[in-house]
Amino acid sequence: MKLALHRHVLRLRHPFGISRGTKTSQETVIVTLTLDGITGAGEATPNLYYGTTTAGIVESIEAQRDWFTGRDDESPEALWTELAARIDDPFALCALDEAIWDLHGKRRGRSLRELWNLTDGEGPPSSYTIALAEPAAMVRRLHEAPDWPVYKIKLGRPDDLELLRALRAETNAPFRVDANAGWTLDEARRRLEDLVALDVELVEQPLAASDVEGMRTLRAESPLPLVADESCRDERDLDACAELFHGINVKLMKCGGPTPALRLLRRARALGLRTMVGCMTESSVGVAPIAQMLPLLDWVDMDGPALCANDLAEGLRFERGHPVLAARAAGNGVRYLAPAD
Repeated sequence: MKLALHRHVLRLRHPFGISRGTKTSQETVIVTLTLDGITGAGEATPNLYYGTTTAGIVESIEAQRDWFTGRDDESPEALWTELAARIDDPFALCALDEAIWDLHGKRRGRSLRELWNLTDGEGPPSSYTIALAEPAAMVRRLHEAPDWPVYKIKLGRPDDLELLRALRAETNAPFRVDANAGWTLDEARRRLEDLVALDVELVEQPLAASDVEGMRTLRAESPLPLVADESCRDERDLDACAELFHGINVKLMKCGGPTPALRLLRRARALGLRTMVGCMTESSVGVAPIAQMLPLLDWVDMDGPALCANDLAEGLRFERGHPVLAARAAGNGVRYLAPAD
């Protein structure tokens, strides 16, 4: 396999605010693996909350260049196991795992959904994210995306309820709330009953990941499903999350790629947890694998490409929140628009 790396900057349509800060662009790294003229692609976007940087991702992937030179199109699961012993950065590991699966499917003319035996059921539609901003700006962004069936509202400020009420006055669509660990236990307790009245379906990560006892208390009292995000990075966190939350939000980059994500989702379901896969700020290259695992999910948040002004791949679009890929598309279903050499 021939490995190549490309660095890009994704330009966001609007400033993207959460409880920890706001950004207007996102660096991203695309890795491609080519064998016999067929190319697979994967993506990783650095995230300081998880301790990852562009330089670190590039360094981790570059260190595997010679290792890939001697490899053929082998079992993706087996390759992931070997790579996981060589790479400490789950974001870099994710990009490589995505590229391996994409190449594997495209060489066989089969989609990842077929390779994963997930051909039954369409799966849920994606939410569309309204990032944290001033109320008027959040209302404008809601009206700019009127055809989505559910909205994910970023919160984490003292005026959270006022923000939600302003948005609720503009639409009857269900809301999902994501506090990004921005509330205290007392704040969460005060807000939850109001969220029910505002037709909120669930609350993602209300408290800091370190507040285990607070989450235990909140789970016992909550009238809404509580979903772990920052508290659920990989498979090692699942047992604790089963005691503290009603569901988990798996992100491919957090856990190290589609291979461990599939294990995590299946085990979560066996434990009685509800399942979501979410994206970070990333292009269709990183989001397309999520579309392939929809039958395993209760909820999905894969709107990353819709939030970017310069997607890096073609082949994925949304119809009322449902991802649509080209008919009979192999691999992850999209084609990375690699820059000219």
